[in-house]
Amino acid sequence: MFKRHKSLERKRELLFQGLPQSTMKNNTRNFHSLSQLVLSAGPLKTSTAVKHSKTTHFEIEILDAHTRKQICIVDKVTQTSTIHDVKQKFHKACPKWYPSRIGLQLEYGGPYLKDYITVQSVAASSIITLYFTDLGQQVGWTTVFLAEYSGPLLIYLLFYLRSSYIYDVKESSRWPRHPVVHLACFCHCIHYIRLLLETLFVHKVSTGHSPMKNLIKGCAFYWGFTSWMAYYINHPRYTPPSFGNRQVIASAINFLFCEAGNHFINTVLAHPNHTGSNACFPSPNYNPFTWLFFLVSCPNYTYEIGSWISFTVMTQTLPVGIFTILMTIQMSLWARKKHKIYRKKFNSYVHRKSAIIPLIL
Repeated sequence: MFKRHKSLERKRELLFQGLPQSTMKNNTRNFHSLSQLVLSAGPLKTSTAVKHSKTTHFEIEILDAHTRKQICIVDKVTQTSTIHDVKQKFHKACPKWYPSRIGLQLEYGGPYLKDYITVQSVAASSIITLYFTDLGQQVGWTTVFLAEYSGPLLIYLLFYLRSSYIYDVKESSRWPRHPVVHLACFCHCIHYIRLLLETLFVHKVSTGHSPMKNLIKGCAFYWGFTSWMAYYINHPRYTPPSFGNRQVIASAINFLFCEAGNHFINTVLAHPNHTGSNACFPSPNYNPFTWLFFLVSCPNYTYEIGSWISFTVMTQTLPVGIFTILMTIQMSLWARKKHKIYRKKFNSYVHRKSAIIPLIL
């Protein structure tokens, strides 16, 4: 036993015989530090696997709605992408069609998909087929309204200020103008100046577009009727209304009343409540002109029709009467359509109201 212990000491001496004393101390100290570090680290923790979220991408095949031939394939479309994003990618693939003139349908003959609709909401699988229709040249809605309203203003002033260039000079100098002619020009200008200012500063015009043919039809309607009305009212042989000044003054006051009411209603529609939310049905406020909301769903159309009826009575001319009838029919259709939408969204607010004429329509 003793011999064995001595042999172990001898082997240890031979092992460290060639090493300096300082190296031995440093090795011992390093080993001790490493041991303390390992013990203080605690047990080893298993590394958690990194989870990668899988993003679904769609592939959209776009076909011509008429020929059913493939135009292009839009790939790598995410779930949150909208139809507007698809149109942007389609425009990059086919630059000759800019997004505003691209009409996409989920099925041939169906409605055009709105820009805000998400791709995921219309997708039945990862591959989607959409049908493309060229909507033609498009213009912004602000441009449409400004063109439709600025034309009548300038055309009427042309007939009023330059009557000698339109009518016979001798006839124009022989027949002095009746005061109602000047009042009619004032009221007509007030109406279209209000429309222009509201288009620029009050209405929240949609960022969408309208086909060029709609702009042409709208301008032809407004500009044509304005020319017809202005020609009759500013004619040298124009005859004043049957009941004289009483008819003119009463209708002029009612015209200005309806114009003011229309403006205040449009202001309420642009700012439906104090929070700026469009989720609430427009309600009247302290302004008496807005109290018509208690009776009808679209009081702006009611005031508009009232203005043209007053202008018809004030001028007592056939062109103004025909224009008023056509505008009444068109606005009644718009009002009934909006009234139906309001009843679906806000049934508790509008179930007792009329669309445009209290207790009648």
